[in-house]
Amino acid sequence: MLIATTACTYLGIDPGGGRPPFAYAALDADLRLLALGKGRLADVLAFAAGQSRALVAINAPPRPVVVSQSQSALTGMELSSAPQGQRLAERQVRERGWPIYRTPAHWDEAPPWMRRGFALYRHLHDLGYQPYPLDEAARQWLEVPAEAAFTALLGQPLLPAHHLEGRWQRQILLADAGLGIQDPMRFFEEITRHRLRRGQLPMHLIYTPGELNALVAAFIAWLVAHHPDQVVILGDPESGQMILPRGEVAPGD
Repeated sequence: MLIATTACTYLGIDPGGGRPPFAYAALDADLRLLALGKGRLADVLAFAAGQSRALVAINAPPRPVVVSQSQSALTGMELSSAPQGQRLAERQVRERGWPIYRTPAHWDEAPPWMRRGFALYRHLHDLGYQPYPLDEAARQWLEVPAEAAFTALLGQPLLPAHHLEGRWQRQILLADAGLGIQDPMRFFEEITRHRLRRGQLPMHLIYTPGELNALVAAFIAWLVAHHPDQVVILGDPESGQMILPRGEVAPGD
């Protein structure tokens, strides 16, 4: 647990791609939105470096399932392993019927977005961020697979994230959970017959998939600090742990 949750920033980061490739979102103790943006690795690290107390939730695994001794020295982390090259946390997520990525055994087998995540963890380690939970560490990181988190919060599979309807669905879910974000229903208030004919839709009112992933990760980090009974820790320290909500969050909770 962090030393002081009231002075803590809850930062969610998604390295999933796009231009620029990183999306990040920061919440305060009252779930007010402190920052929501996109950038490169240097931009995200600059924001993280400026936080005196922070819990950073990342939508990516911290390292391959099995790494070499030289890569372990590069990341500053211990070697990870799992039976038959499979992470325990990922297996436990699949057993719950939630979507989850598969972490490869070697660095060069990972897709570009995952390698960006590996690099992010390495640089956060260099900034003094430690894996959750450490009682006396003011800056910590944790792994939060965003799509699994959304599915757990809703209690059922969601519409595709790259569809507008899926983005509405995720944004409504986060707004109902109490996050101080834009109300996605304003989208409909801004639509007129003339705008529809001209194709002038108010897309600025609906967040991108990366921003939504970063927001849900930040929200789970907030739950960890303020409502630890509402989250579950999956996996083990050796192969890597994930933190996810235990179940649905009803509107107004």
